[in-house]
Amino acid sequence: MIDNIYAIEVSNLSKRYGKVVAIDNISFNIKSGEIFGFLGPNGAGKTTTVRIVTGVINADEGSASILGYKAGSLAAKQDVGVVPEMANAYIDLSGWNNLMLMASLYDVPHKTAHERAYHILQELELLDRRYSLVKTYSKGMKQRLILGMALISDPKILFLDEPTSGLDVQSARLIKTKLQSLNAGGKTIFLTTHDMDEANQLCNRVAVINHGKLVAIDSPEQLKMATSSLHSVEISFIGEPDFELLSKLPNVSTVNIIGDKFKLYTADPGELVTSLVGFSSSNGLRIVSLKTLTPSLEDAFVALVKKEAK
Repeated sequence: MIDNIYAIEVSNLSKRYGKVVAIDNISFNIKSGEIFGFLGPNGAGKTTTVRIVTGVINADEGSASILGYKAGSLAAKQDVGVVPEMANAYIDLSGWNNLMLMASLYDVPHKTAHERAYHILQELELLDRRYSLVKTYSKGMKQRLILGMALISDPKILFLDEPTSGLDVQSARLIKTKLQSLNAGGKTIFLTTHDMDEANQLCNRVAVINHGKLVAIDSPEQLKMATSSLHSVEISFIGEPDFELLSKLPNVSTVNIIGDKFKLYTADPGELVTSLVGFSSSNGLRIVSLKTLTPSLEDAFVALVKKEAK
């Protein structure tokens, strides 16, 4: 293996399907021990990129490597665990036998496989259902099992595609906690997700891809700083405010309704707070809650995608 601080290296990668450009000359590196988020709208090129890096398909141009080995080579695949978005456990086998099958495919010794499987199922809260057929598992249980199947070979790098999509709160939290634990133990994690809160909580750095091109790569906080004009004030009232008047307050660029609250985007949150106090008083309203917010990762993501699309 080549000695390198990078777990994953991608250089000038391109892929086309007929006239459709799926990814367009993208390059990035991921450090060993990093949780790297890959964000983008549907059809942006996320899945194509992951399939190339994990060796499922070949690129038209450029190169990718894992721990110094060419993507798709046997040496590269041996160091990788993959958790796809769509469940691929064998439903007519038990959870335990699914793990044993994966262990045999990776030539994990019998005793080691049993020890790992027991530990993995215990941590993923599936131990009491280890002999039940997977067809009887809930979606959250299946997703936890698939994570376990990816971990049975003790890979150095873990690829996850929307690992908590559609899961109940308990299963999603358990998976996120497990990923943080795995990363603390030294594993590199490549995470594709639509969940901005998840990316913000887990990732050291994120890349934003749109229409096959990389829009930005940085830490979540740095990306938020780059969109400092997207500060906002969140407010709720007793009484019904006039939306049109609210949106015409000084320094307001956009107003969104979020449940029983209004989120007003502004470049000057201090002045806007003063205006909102006056607005509520003059319109016979009472403020229930009011807080200023720095840009979220979701705000930064939307702004970056819109900017690239222009």
